[in-house]
Amino acid sequence: MISVQDIWCTDSAIWIRTADGREAYECFADYRPLRNASPAERKNFTRSPFGLHWPDLDEDLSFEGFFAHKRQ
Repeated sequence: MISVQDIWCTDSAIWIRTADGREAYECFADYRPLRNASPAERKNFTRSPFGLHWPDLDEDLSFEGFFAHKRQ
């Protein structure tokens, strides 16, 4: 399990920092519910040991997915 120390949003992405100092992000544009959400909706997420959930948007992202290989 990935130990996440910090989570923050920018205008275009959500970032995480792990306890061992690694950082990763997911772009809002890659997820339709997050792409179309307001800044307030994007910041309204809950955290579990496994990932993030946006209750207003019915969207979930796993912490492992932040570090998965992504196609460019």
